[in-house]
Order: sequence, then C-alpha cells, then structure tokens
Amino acid sequence: MTSDSELVTGRRAIEALRNGVPNSDAVRVLGVHQPAVEQHAEELFRALTAPDGATTPARGLLISGDFGSGKSHVLEYLEHRASALDIVVSRIVISKETPLYDPVRVFRAAVESATVPQRHGIAIQEIALSLRQDSETYAAFYRWANEDGSALAAIFPATLLLHERLNNDPDLVERIRGFWAGDALAIAEVRQGLRQIGEAAAFSLKAVPARQASEQRWRFVSGLIRAAGFAGWLLLIDEVELIGRYSLLQRSRSYAQIARWLGRVEGGGVPGLGAVAAITDDFALNVLEEKHDRDRVGAKLRDRGTAEDLITAARAEMGMRLIANEAVKLDPPTNDTLRDTYARLREVHAVAYGWSPPDIEIGAVALTRRMRSHVRRWIHEWDLLRLYPDARPQTLEHELTVSYDEEPAIEVDEGNTDLLPSMSDDDA
Repeated sequence: MTSDSELVTGRRAIEALRNGVPNSDAVRVLGVHQPAVEQHAEELFRALTAPDGATTPARGLLISGDFGSGKSHVLEYLEHRASALDIVVSRIVISKETPLYDPVRVFRAAVESATVPQRHGIAIQEIALSLRQDSETYAAFYRWANEDGSALAAIFPATLLLHERLNNDPDLVERIRGFWAGDALAIAEVRQGLRQIGEAAAFSLKAVPARQASEQRWRFVSGLIRAAGFAGWLLLIDEVELIGRYSLLQRSRSYAQIARWLGRVEGGGVPGLGAVAAITDDFALNVLEEKHDRDRVGAKLRDRGTAEDLITAARAEMGMRLIANEAVKLDPPTNDTLRDTYARLREVHAVAYGWSPPDIEIGAVALTRRMRSHVRRWIHEWDLLRLYPDARPQTLEHELTVSYDEEPAIEVDEGNTDLLPSMSDDDA
C-alpha cells in the first residue's frame, strides 16, 4: 500500500519532470548517469572539505551539454551531494539581474540563494547563529580577519567583534549580519557600537568602494562559513551561455570571472569556495570562434592599456581556454540508460497516481532528442492515457536553439554606488 509521503514525493517528482525543472525528488527518482562529472565533482568536494580547504582555493568544474541534455539536473544532484557533506551551496542562474561579469551582483545572488545543511532559515542568519566563539575554527577565523595579511578593511573584523560582544543592541547585530550579506552599513553605527563595548580606539574605519567591498565579502563570508563549522561553500552557476549575448567588453569580463570561480587565477580565488558552472556545448564554436572572441578579447583589453585591463585580459584568455578545452561534456543517453529511466519513471507514475501505466514506445537514442524530451513525452502520454484510456497520443517535437546574438538590453549598469557609504569623521 502506498503511503501518503510516497504519493506526495512521486507527484512532486512527476510535476518537476513534466515541466522540465528538476527538483530533489526528480533527482532521487532518475539518478545521474554522468560518471566523468561525478568523478570531477568528488575531487572538488575532497578539496573543499580537506583540512587546508579553508586556506586554499579549490579547482572548480565546467560542464557542457546541449539544451535539454540535463545540465540543471546534474547541478541539482551536486547540490544534494554537497549538502550531505556539510557544504553550504548557492545556486546562481545567470540573468539580466545577475550578470556574470559583476561580482557585486553575483555575491548578492550567492548569499540570497544559499542553503545551509540541516537548516531552513535565511542562510546568513543560520551561519551567524552557528558561530561558537569558544571553537578553534572561530578562533582561527578571528585571528585571520584581524591580520594585515587578510587584506580585509577594518570594518570586517570590527563587525565580527561587535557580533560577538554586543549583546544589548540586537538591531545593530541584525544590521551587521545584513552587512555581511551585502547591505550597506554606516560607519557611524559601527563606531557607536565599538564605543559601547569600549573598543572605539581599536579600529581605524574608512569607507570602502562597492567593488572592493564585494571582493572582501567573498573571502570574509567564505571564512565565516568554515568558522561556523561547515565544510565549505559551493557555487553552482547555471546558464553561463547567456554571456554570449553580452557586448564584447562584458563577455571579456565574464570570461575572466569564469577563470576566477573555477580556481585558475593565481591569487584571485577565494579560499574555502569552489564552483561548478554549466554552459552549452556549442558555445565555443558559436562565440569563441565565429565571433572571434579568442582573437579579439585579449587585444581589445590590452588596447585599453590600464593595469586592471591587462590583468583582466590574461584572466579572460584563461577563461576562454577553459571553455574550449576543459569543459566536461555530458554523456548522451544510451539505449540502456533510456530503458532504465523509463522503467523507473513508470513505477513512480504508478505510485503517484495509483494506477498501472501501460507500456508505450520508449524511443531510441537520436542526435536531435535529448533525455528531457524522452522523459516529458513519456509523462505526457501517461497523463493522457490515465484520463482517456482509448486515446492514441502523439507528441510533436521542435528543436530549440540557443541564440548568441548580442543584446545590450540584458546588460545592466554596474554603477559606482558604494556599499559602504563614504563618511567623514564628523559623521560618527
């Protein structure tokens, strides 16, 4: 007899697969048949959870596949695998609101989407509540945050101290947590808090520009996660191919960020953080080659001549090499995989709707048919046959292609707003 929980789980899985949006139930039902990706991911997880993972950036993973080949399904699987290893996970979908070239917005997306193992609240709150000031991990993080070598602005160790000792001002403690998550925080408030605990002279506080503050937040929050007792921080970055529609300059910056997130930039990575990114497998041909990015990007940046552009050029070229040469391509389904998936899905549909689905045509491996296409066809036909047993459903399919035409409307103004407002000493 089917339990209520089995019925609900089955229906959640079927609903997700019917709409082509995988969830945890769908992943449990279908599993993942990607041994190469799983092997590389396990190497990444070992690097993140190693004793020196807090001080060494992990080398990430880029996966590629056709539209509908299962990239999001694989990322969903990796999220649950990482969570089981006590790793905080952030799912980031590249979009107009979250452009890959802008680390400020990517940081906000990472913090807002983060899930904390065995916790259900807002991530930064759960991480802060998990801090134990008497633990060695916290003590090591506190020492690092106060060292000159951390390259953190003084406001970061100052807020850490206030969070630890300011017990009579919960509103300020809440704003400090918001600051860690990317909100603005007035320096005057921090100074006032330091006066309350008798540490006003301990820190020389200055305003920090938005971009610089963002860079420091990545390192600070990554360390905070380890200090709270978690194993590390994993970014899962989906739909990277959207960068193909940016202008040349923003594509260049995006390639540089890919190199950084995948841990291939010496001195530019974030200790304790790893990333897995997903991109379409025709991106290298359609953008790097046909748009001539491999030839144009480095030259364009070097022509601009600034020190920052020269650094970005080298990183962008590394990012393009990763896309062209090191992406792990998803294996297409085999006939054995199709039969196994069909059998599993038929069982789940039976449990979800309390019936015995009839056998239908499984189909065969074809260059123009992705696994998503097979799965959705099976589900739709069973749905119809359950309601109309005499029906003879037929599914019409159309191949979708990804456009890489430049579209300036999807870019956003990075702006010059400081996340830490500029203030004079009088403002305190």
